[in-house]
Amino acid sequence: MKKNNILVVDDEESLCEILQFNLEVEGYNADVAYSAEQALQMDLEKYSLILLDIMMGPVNGLKMAQIVKNNARTANIPIIFCTAKESEDDAVTGLNIGADDYIVKPFSVREVIARIKSVLRRTEMHQTVEVKEICYETLCIDVEKKCCTLDGEEIKLTKKELEILILFLKNTGKIFSREEILKRVWDDEVIVLDRTIDVNITRLRKKIEQYGKFIITRTGYGYGFKN
Repeated sequence: MKKNNILVVDDEESLCEILQFNLEVEGYNADVAYSAEQALQMDLEKYSLILLDIMMGPVNGLKMAQIVKNNARTANIPIIFCTAKESEDDAVTGLNIGADDYIVKPFSVREVIARIKSVLRRTEMHQTVEVKEICYETLCIDVEKKCCTLDGEEIKLTKKELEILILFLKNTGKIFSREEILKRVWDDEVIVLDRTIDVNITRLRKKIEQYGKFIITRTGYGYGFKN
């Protein structure tokens, strides 16, 4: 069985060593980087997941995540933020960039391993979709390549925005509650704020331009996409 490659990016060297050791005990290939700058010099495409600290400098974890998500070759790599910052704004910012999970220090190694397994399992599940392309008029998603085009031109969507749009286009006319969207896109084990969904929907509406009006809101019920 092919081993998943995990990259740990944190400026606490002792923490990196602990995580690397325990990840390798669990059967993963684990590498470490002690700064975002060092990580960005590495071959990121080979990694199945990045465990990323926010509080680093001069390039912090949020900036590194933006760079990773804005590169078509690395945009689909799952990211879990590991940080001591507990504010709501940091959580929302990280998730809106496209992160898959957010874990606050201090944490147990067991918790980190569980989150990694959950995210990898969810990622692998999404990669086994049988539909190769979903289109609504000139708005199309190539499910295999994980990209969206509008009138033949690619538009940049975060992983979460793309997954929400796939969910909606596969089920046009159906209204999904926030709880259903959380379960389908973020998974039950991830704590996500309600307004995170609202922010992602707002950003998605703007990015798909004229088709944004087809994402409908049913107050008290949720969101969907017009038939």
